[in-house]
Amino acid sequence: MTEMDTAKPENRFLLPFRIRIEARLKEPSRWFASLLSFLAVVLALLIGMLIIKLGGGQPWLIYKHIAKSSFGSLGVFSDTMVKAIPLMLVGLACALAFRMRLWNIGAEGQFFLGAFGASLIVLLPVLPEGAPRWQFITLMILSGMLFGALWGFIPGFLKAKYNVNEVISTLMMNYIAVEWNNYFIYAVWSEGGFQMSRMFQRNAWLPRLADYAKEVKLFSGLTTHLGLVLALVAAVIVWLILTKSRWGYEIRLIGDNPRAAEYAGISIKKNVVYVMLLSGALAGLAGMSEISGVVHRLQGAISPGYGYTGIIIAWLAKLNPLAVVVVSILFGALILAGREVQPSGIPTLIQGVIMVCLIASEFFMRYRITITRRVEG
Repeated sequence: MTEMDTAKPENRFLLPFRIRIEARLKEPSRWFASLLSFLAVVLALLIGMLIIKLGGGQPWLIYKHIAKSSFGSLGVFSDTMVKAIPLMLVGLACALAFRMRLWNIGAEGQFFLGAFGASLIVLLPVLPEGAPRWQFITLMILSGMLFGALWGFIPGFLKAKYNVNEVISTLMMNYIAVEWNNYFIYAVWSEGGFQMSRMFQRNAWLPRLADYAKEVKLFSGLTTHLGLVLALVAAVIVWLILTKSRWGYEIRLIGDNPRAAEYAGISIKKNVVYVMLLSGALAGLAGMSEISGVVHRLQGAISPGYGYTGIIIAWLAKLNPLAVVVVSILFGALILAGREVQPSGIPTLIQGVIMVCLIASEFFMRYRITITRRVEG
């Protein structure tokens, strides 16, 4: 073998620096997590612009129209808030469960069961048709939350008792909930053979701002209803539970370190059931607010995917209940713009791209990238 054959190849670098990916030894700060979420949204909007451009559209005009049709006047902003109300509640439902690393993908089904429970009070009927509004609303809230909690309890119990994967069980129960409602919509409570129940009487409607236009002229034509107050109160309560209560400490500890929680004597199984109960109740309240505040009858098309959008909202808000309120308004604007923008699938496309970018941003939460100069030896 010649000397040429045994000589080592010359060490030449294509780049004058080295890129290394290292696992983070500690969790990043909150500001870094918030910055990542913001950058993920910006990147998603840029990708959306590129897709629209490749499709022959005009990105800036479409985005401008989305903003104008959602925030351009007090009237359309009121409509945006109507869309945001159920998103706030399902976002809170997801955020609460996710904080304990309990993956409740069933907020959509719990939403439908909440709508069913609220409708039950009117259509059974539980109260006389002429009963006061406060009685109807109170019982509809309680019934909606009860049925949503029941739909959350079943996968929670299966998880705690038999360690059944909650992703699969909650997802499958979404389809059961829809078909359960369909049975009553198409058969038991169908009005004249149509695929919907009869219209609820006015005293079973959540009051809207427009109802007080005689007292306050500014409220004329505004569709925002009492569900907004329910959602805001729920956000504060969930925030207080997670940050100020012993139960919230247990939820956070289980989510961060289940072994440490178990060592501290915290019952993980009991908390799984309790969290799924409350998560389901919040999603059920969302169904009640939509059925009583907007639709005013039980029908199939009551959700454009609120429960699934709540998953994106919870992650974008970094599981912060108060941030869920703000993010829900933005997504409410996207849903509302869907009826104004052509093609109408663009807002849904943007939601999907945001979700993908959020998932991708989790890489930077777990790893960091370091760049160092190469040194030739």
